[in-house]
Formats: sequence, C-alpha cells, structure tokens
Amino acid sequence: MSYNNDQIYANPQSANPFKFDQKVAAVFPDMIKRSVPGYENIIHNIQQLASQYIAMNSNGYDLGCSLGAASLAMSHGNQQTGVKIIAVDNSAAMIERCATNIDGFKHQTPIELIQADIQQIEINNASMVVLNYTLQFIPQALRLKVLQQIYRGMRAGGMLLLSEKIIFSDDTINRLMIELHHQFKRENGYSELEISQKRNALETVLVPETMSNHIQRLQNIGFAHVSCYQQQLNFASFIAIKS
Repeated sequence: MSYNNDQIYANPQSANPFKFDQKVAAVFPDMIKRSVPGYENIIHNIQQLASQYIAMNSNGYDLGCSLGAASLAMSHGNQQTGVKIIAVDNSAAMIERCATNIDGFKHQTPIELIQADIQQIEINNASMVVLNYTLQFIPQALRLKVLQQIYRGMRAGGMLLLSEKIIFSDDTINRLMIELHHQFKRENGYSELEISQKRNALETVLVPETMSNHIQRLQNIGFAHVSCYQQQLNFASFIAIKS
C-alpha cells in the first residue's frame, strides 16, 4: 500500500476538530513520523518488550491501533505459542488500511482487528497491552475507568505500555517544550500555517496531562511497578507492570 505526504493542513481552511478519517489514514505514517519525536524507537521497544512479557496462551492488545505498527511489533516480538494480538480502533478508515497493512507483512502471531470504541472492549487474559497515543483522545473524566478495565483484564506480571503527549506544571518549561516540538515539525518540512492549523484542530480533541498525573493514576489503580521509560520533548512513554 502506498502512503502520501501529509499536506492536510497545507492550505488555509476552516477550523474543524481533528478526525481520524480517510484523509488522515492515507497519510498517517508520514504524519506520525514528522510529528512525534521518538516514535520509531517506541515501536522498536514494543517489539523488544513483547519478547519478554507476552506469555504463553495469552492475549496482547493494541488499543487505538491506527495502522497496526504496534500490533505488528508485538507479533514480531512474541516468542510464545497460543497467543493472539487484538487490535482495536474506532475509525473505520484506520481499520480498513490497517487490515491491508498487516496483510502485507510477514508475521506469525494472529492479529484480530476490531472496529470499536476501546471503552466498550472487555480486556481478557492480557499479558501485554499497548495504548500508543490513545488515552489522550479520551475525555479526562473517563480515563481512569478505561485504565481500570485494562488492569482488571491483565494477568499477573503483565505489562501496560502507555505513550502520551504531556504538559508540564512549570509554565516556562511547558512553553519551551511546545516551541521545541514546533521546531521539530519545522525541521521535518511543516510550514507555520500547517503547524498552527493542526494545533487548532487538536486543541479540543487531544487533552494532555502531566507526567506525574499519569504515574500517580497508574499506581493508584494498583500497578506495582510504574516508570517513564522514554521522553523526547513533550512526548513520554510509560511502563506499568501488574504484580
């Protein structure tokens, strides 16, 4: 499957909330590469951690799977038998392209695609769960419930990997990180118009939290071991292990 360069916000347009529609699905690999620092390393880490944490006769979950990069990483990393990867996304456009994308790669672990809201998905027998820039699109008041559902459906010793855009309680640092992120986008070819229009489109859709909020919530839910394992600018990834 071919993917185009991201030019969604290259021309002036009315301010509409960001949606994971056909236009975004068609350019998503280019968009994520040019917008999220450290993304490729996160996918590599998912594969490495899958080799250690996916257990025999268990499920791996990719919640908010987009085009299936994390699903494929888990599939490639898995070294156990009786394992299934369950990939969930509420966007029909993403699921459609994800199916084609997954079919185009050689992988041994079965991957089941489900189009659904992850808030409605029951987690069962999970040894590994990935939330890769997904929780930030769920209303803040509902995030605790989603994570509690995941925790209840995980096996002892299972791992949750959570990646999120974050904010900082120190306003000076927060402004600096935002500017450095914008510079990252400029260096990847985005214009000032594209940066501005996309930021406006995401403003009411993607609501970030602080690193301490994420860690404290995961600990309060019951995860025994919680840590940020990667941060680049205002993007952070966390691991949480159930005892």
